[in-house]
Amino acid sequence: MARIHVEAERVIDASPKNVYAILADYQGRHQRILPPETFKDFHVEEGGQGEGTVMRFRVAAGGRERPYRMRVTEPDRGRKLVEEDTMSSLVTTFTVEPVSGGQASRVRIATDWQGGRGIGGFFERTFAPGTMRRIYEEELDRLVEETRD
Repeated sequence: MARIHVEAERVIDASPKNVYAILADYQGRHQRILPPETFKDFHVEEGGQGEGTVMRFRVAAGGRERPYRMRVTEPDRGRKLVEEDTMSSLVTTFTVEPVSGGQASRVRIATDWQGGRGIGGFFERTFAPGTMRRIYEEELDRLVEETRD
């Protein structure tokens, strides 16, 4: 099985503290950056604020729908949030870095997982990265809007 990596990044005109607070708020503001046509039935099972949060949702993309149950850690609090799927090898990392003397933020969404084998794995490696990158670009667009509220 091949490792698949997808990422998107954007510089956002908002402080790293503000951006990170939005991303870490799974009970409220993080949900608002998720494209609703892609992320379905989002529910926080435990926590809701950064480390220790457990959430579940379904992702509808590429003509398929898949359930996820993610556990959140903060290996570098204030800078990095990691969501690990409890049912697969998928790991998504949100990284927030200061730019412009801390007046703006570079935000990166990166996901890694072990792809499937055979013809299904071929299609996954070929099409999933582009689909996910478009989803992440939309999340970043929505994050920009959320920082303006």
